[in-house]
Amino acid sequence: FAATTEIATPYSLPPRVVRDQLPILYVYDHCPFCVRVRLAFGLKNIKHNVQFLANDDIPTPTALVGKKIAPILAVPEDDLIMGESLDIIALVEGDDRFGTPNAILPATGRSDIKAWQKSVQILLRSLQRPRYVATGLLPEFQQLDGRHAFIKNHQLPPYDKPEWKGDGTDENPGLPMDDKLKLYAEALSKDPAPLLEELNAKLVELDDMIFSESYCSAGGLSMDDIDLWARLRSITIVKGVEWPSKTRNYMDNLSAMGDVPLYDEMAL
Repeated sequence: FAATTEIATPYSLPPRVVRDQLPILYVYDHCPFCVRVRLAFGLKNIKHNVQFLANDDIPTPTALVGKKIAPILAVPEDDLIMGESLDIIALVEGDDRFGTPNAILPATGRSDIKAWQKSVQILLRSLQRPRYVATGLLPEFQQLDGRHAFIKNHQLPPYDKPEWKGDGTDENPGLPMDDKLKLYAEALSKDPAPLLEELNAKLVELDDMIFSESYCSAGGLSMDDIDLWARLRSITIVKGVEWPSKTRNYMDNLSAMGDVPLYDEMAL
């Protein structure tokens, strides 16, 4: 990412948007695709209701959009229900009832950040997934069935998804549930120091890629931030992470402006 002399002007929230019938977001708290939409709504200053789905709740999203997915947007005044995070953001960005159109700049094609995200995927899977279900505090995991549904479907390294879930055949039934529960418990009980050391070093790398404490790419707040911040938020559930100052301030600034809390107070 080329150096630039551009001065970072902090993002300013636009005027509050309050519709007579508030839009509703159906989400999982831990889901980065859901967080994308929550952050975009917050940064556009759109008052909305958030409906957290239990992780094992199949009937509710299926009744809304035909399958178990999140996020889902409902716009009661239009009798509209839709899924897919980027489509939802595009909808409100193109509708002046939801504030100034195109307030969030387009993505700039940050291949460096995409490569960084890919490089930490397995590492973060090892650290974050056991902690999501272990806190007992995330709304989608308030009940045992929700926690077990997540563990059943979300593999831990070194397993890949087909090994973990199976394919419904006798030849590949997947891991037994008792084994999955044991692996999650073991992952949480391990000394996290080696993984934390690796993560802390990777965050130093990322810090050099982030343009400012207000947005990650030169030019202003953009879809680059919507995606990056939504993914970085999950790291705050891991206790003992050493955040470089610029990246930490970036996380705090967008959390405050977007009205999406971080996990620091429940970190494990």
